[in-house]
Amino acid sequence: MSDLNEKVTQEYDASKIQVLEGLEAVRMRPGMYIGSTSSSGLHHLVYEIVDNAIDEALAGYCDHIEVVIEEGDVIKVTDNGRGIPVDIQEQTGKPALEVVYTVLHAGGKFGAGGYKVSGGLHGVGASVVNALSDWLEVDVHKNGNIYHMEFSRGEKTKDMEIVGTTDRTGTVVRFHPDPEMFDETVYDYETLHVRMREQAFLNAGLRISTKDEREGKEAFDEMYYEGGIREFVTFINKNKTPVHEGVVYMQGDREDATAEVAIQWNDGYNENMVSFANNIHTPEGGMHETGFKTALTRVLNAYGHKAKLLKDDDSLSGEDVREGITAVISVKLTNPQFEGQTKAKLGNSEMRTLVDSVVSAKLDQFLEENPAVGKAIIDKAMTASRAREAARKARESVRRKTGLESGQMPEKLQDCNERDPSLCELYVVEGDSAAGSAIQGRDSRFQAILAMWGKMLNVEKARADKIYGNDKLYPMIVALGAGIGQEFNIDKLRYHKIIIMADADVDGSHIRTLLLTFFFRYMRPLIENGYVYSAVPPLYKLSRGKTQRVAYSDDERDAISSELRGDNPNAKVDISRFKGLGEMDPEELWETTMNPETRTLRRITLDDAVKADEVFTILMGEEVEPRKQWIELNAKYVVNLDF
Repeated sequence: MSDLNEKVTQEYDASKIQVLEGLEAVRMRPGMYIGSTSSSGLHHLVYEIVDNAIDEALAGYCDHIEVVIEEGDVIKVTDNGRGIPVDIQEQTGKPALEVVYTVLHAGGKFGAGGYKVSGGLHGVGASVVNALSDWLEVDVHKNGNIYHMEFSRGEKTKDMEIVGTTDRTGTVVRFHPDPEMFDETVYDYETLHVRMREQAFLNAGLRISTKDEREGKEAFDEMYYEGGIREFVTFINKNKTPVHEGVVYMQGDREDATAEVAIQWNDGYNENMVSFANNIHTPEGGMHETGFKTALTRVLNAYGHKAKLLKDDDSLSGEDVREGITAVISVKLTNPQFEGQTKAKLGNSEMRTLVDSVVSAKLDQFLEENPAVGKAIIDKAMTASRAREAARKARESVRRKTGLESGQMPEKLQDCNERDPSLCELYVVEGDSAAGSAIQGRDSRFQAILAMWGKMLNVEKARADKIYGNDKLYPMIVALGAGIGQEFNIDKLRYHKIIIMADADVDGSHIRTLLLTFFFRYMRPLIENGYVYSAVPPLYKLSRGKTQRVAYSDDERDAISSELRGDNPNAKVDISRFKGLGEMDPEELWETTMNPETRTLRRITLDDAVKADEVFTILMGEEVEPRKQWIELNAKYVVNLDF
């Protein structure tokens, strides 16, 4: 371990717990502390408790964490760290264990000597989880004893007591999320498993187990990665073809900070950079990413000229050298400063300097020692540079032919009257017949219709120069008005709701996947800002007499059918399945799929960028075998497909 992760204190006791303020506001405004009261906030409770255990691992005292979903969606988190302090905390006169779980901002993370580096939210974690649980209990194994305490909705319900003896140290937390606080209280095992796997990658040598004990959902996974983020890069690239063997790993320390970087290029065209600060994902990047990008471009250009792989007047751009790269950047520091509305961007300028110096020294050394790899990387970047120039020419050609910047809209677009993007919706409709119904049925004040026809280009297998010249894609680019790739400017976007409306069949799913791949690879801010939706058309029409209803699922179909029969079980209810959007008349399409008062929309999100990248690569990439395996594995979840 580096100096940063050394044991910072031999004693972790009440003197290390510092109280800043009380706990009153959490239940009134839970979103301020866990982001939301939806499924993401529900799972965030688990992350907070696990983060506390990982802090013990960072300090060198914990090497195993277990996360269990028990029957009834009870969560149990067990670690083998030092155990939360149980002696009396001087400021309050209460056991430190009670203070940690009942007082906001009480923890060993405020310069009081508890931790040098912390991944948790500065002491709010344990108390916030307590405040938002209808019950919570803690067992601390410490000093040869087992200390037990119970809480409910932020309040202590049972004093701390010794309930047994033990020969180990650590903390066991069990809690149940408060149904009064959350939209739902059912945990998704895969969501927790993916997050825990990420944490295991980021903390080399830490073993994290996940287990689902609920009936019918039994599962178990154990994650242990001695190679840390090196194995993370290998995992991300598992369905891709590497340009060079092995992962390039770089690490360095400065005072109380450390930086790790792992990179590998593949033969794809997309940049995949994942960064973290104190194990917290920073999707908006920040100073650590800036330092990496600057150093990478500088080092590869210098090496290319030195090795005579680049002509004297040639220069590779940052975009060129990052084409096809998979990079994981992880920094750990004492006082992280997070910026942005979602606190997803690292603002510490010293991290830019540290990462820059680490990459400059270590990557230059690696390239000198591995000239074959260096040549493969430079060749890849030079090909990207030539393609970028071809894309520029294609873009200019498209601008001349189609009026990309002249305000001239494509023929397939029926625009709306409203000009405020926040009020405008663009329906991307599969097929001319469905588009015709949509145009007649829409509210033209704020709803625009763009017809798509045939199968569009699979951008997973194409560079930008092919995209600009594609007759299926450029109408989309022109209609949205924000450009693509590095030039994408969300401030120029003409619609803040982009709704994919395709049939509920295999062809419709393919169209949706192709469109989402395009948005994901070349207009990702659309998804990140929550502007992309999928329309949910009805599956069935039910009629009895003059009464007509529609159903969006088999369960809803059965319920409506029963309701229409009423007290007469033998009454005839006509049930027909919608074969496609094109067979709906304009009124039906408006009422079922387009009317904001009655429609259902599904927002497309990027909760897990690594998982999304993996799925798009599998479904739309060059490799056949991973796609075959994915289809075989997931075929059991596909029901009621009409071929």
